[in-house]
Amino acid sequence: MVLLADSADPAAGSLVQSVDWLAVAPPLIAAVAALAVLVADLFLPAERKHILGGITVGGLLLAGLALIPLHGDNRSTFCLTGGSHTCSYEADRFTLVIQLLVLGGALLTALLSAATVREQELPAGEYWFLLLSSAAGAALLPASRDLATLVVALEVASLPAFALVGLRRGDRRSSEAALKFFLSSVTATAVTLLGVSFVYAATGTLHLTDVAHSLTDVDPRLAVLARTGVVLTLVGFAFKTAAVPFHFWVPDAYAGAPLPVAGYLSVVGKAVGFTGIALVTVVAFPSYSDVWGPALAVLAALTMTVGNVAALRQRPDRRLSAVRLLAWSSVGQAGYLLVPLAAAGYGSDPGYAVGATVAYALMYAAVNLGAFAVAVLVGRTATHHRVDDYRGLYARSPFAALALAFFLLCLAGLPPGVIGLFAKVTVFSAAVDAGLGWLAAIMAVNVVIALYYYLQWTAFLFRPAAEGETTAEAGAPAATGANTGTGAGPVTGADAGTGAGTGTGVSTVTGVSADVLKARMPVSLGVAIGLAAAAGLVLSGAPQLVLRYASEALL
Repeated sequence: MVLLADSADPAAGSLVQSVDWLAVAPPLIAAVAALAVLVADLFLPAERKHILGGITVGGLLLAGLALIPLHGDNRSTFCLTGGSHTCSYEADRFTLVIQLLVLGGALLTALLSAATVREQELPAGEYWFLLLSSAAGAALLPASRDLATLVVALEVASLPAFALVGLRRGDRRSSEAALKFFLSSVTATAVTLLGVSFVYAATGTLHLTDVAHSLTDVDPRLAVLARTGVVLTLVGFAFKTAAVPFHFWVPDAYAGAPLPVAGYLSVVGKAVGFTGIALVTVVAFPSYSDVWGPALAVLAALTMTVGNVAALRQRPDRRLSAVRLLAWSSVGQAGYLLVPLAAAGYGSDPGYAVGATVAYALMYAAVNLGAFAVAVLVGRTATHHRVDDYRGLYARSPFAALALAFFLLCLAGLPPGVIGLFAKVTVFSAAVDAGLGWLAAIMAVNVVIALYYYLQWTAFLFRPAAEGETTAEAGAPAATGANTGTGAGPVTGADAGTGAGTGTGVSTVTGVSADVLKARMPVSLGVAIGLAAAAGLVLSGAPQLVLRYASEALL
């Protein structure tokens, strides 16, 4: 097999080249870990399947550590041996920060998935393999510098996600969500491939920098073809970002998927989408900023407005209202992420605008996954996943309530979530500096709208339970009748509950009388909540850690 990479003597035109294994290590380690899980699953007995979760966490940690030697050094591989000598894989500053976001998000997802996989009887081998495979594709995408690799990475990140959404066997809602997610995504991918083919027909190349050069002097007879290709190529990435009107799959997919998977989609899925948009617009299509700039501005305005208004309309007493509120909130947040990318089409140096999106994404990833982690914890007893189920959470689990309150305030942009406020100001400034005053005004209105439902949920955490209703202890697996566990398979290791004591006859949040099995918060879930909270606190205390990206040209 011939590998195209950095050649020791490019002038010689040799096709046999050495691969920079250090540059490709992060996605490669995740992929190797996925294969290790797949093979180990064949030999491990059922009572030892929990080892697969440890392999997953270890693989993601190693992939994250592989970013350290790449810091401060731009490396590239799989390069052309002649002509422009452009490369298909580049490990630059932009690549590393997005890979950190993706691998960190996947690691938190793995931690908060451990209890869910066991208790919901999900097939462990398939779950961990699919999660690692998707993470490998997501880590590959920011390093991709040609359209073919971009599309392949997009699909490697997406296809396992379809299966993860529908992994709850026998669950009609899960199967329906996976089917809707799959069909709409496949349609978007087909449109994207059509756009890529149009761009290739107009330019004769797939490498992003070569495409950018060719589009500045395209044959007038192919101008319409090239312009159409630019628009169609953006569709698939807009779908992954859940931009309106490509958002319709989000509420059902989040409601039907296991909660850790929904959290993964809300963070890593969006990272894949906005990374692809940033690469194809700023790197490949800068000469067509008059096409994609206004289009992204309109998409940003529609996305944040539809997302926040729909979240505002969620009734706290409705089944799945908490999950749907987080789903619609993520759509609104996607609108904010798109604002700097739209501003890039109007500024003289679009690389700086991309930095604002990256800074906001880092904040959003930590706190949104933290919110989903608390939802996983509460969902162990409140299976209806209503916002009302969080009423009085502080009295039952102060740690979980305070953590969720902090995450929601970060998303709202209110103290003590200082990083959320600073990130919103950064995005707002990007729009103003680009002359998009109307978009900044729409964003300001949407921030005010979002305050209502974020603060309402936060207030529920500290209110006493409604009269006639008491709540089960947060984090305790529900049990009825005899004191038996609910998880499938043995509960071993750090995630095991204490199993001590007998039911107290306390009613559940649904008002149905049931005995409650007192159990500790699963250690892995507690670690996930703690890590997300720690990240939010550190960023709020030292916002310059991420806001510096907004002052630098990343692309």
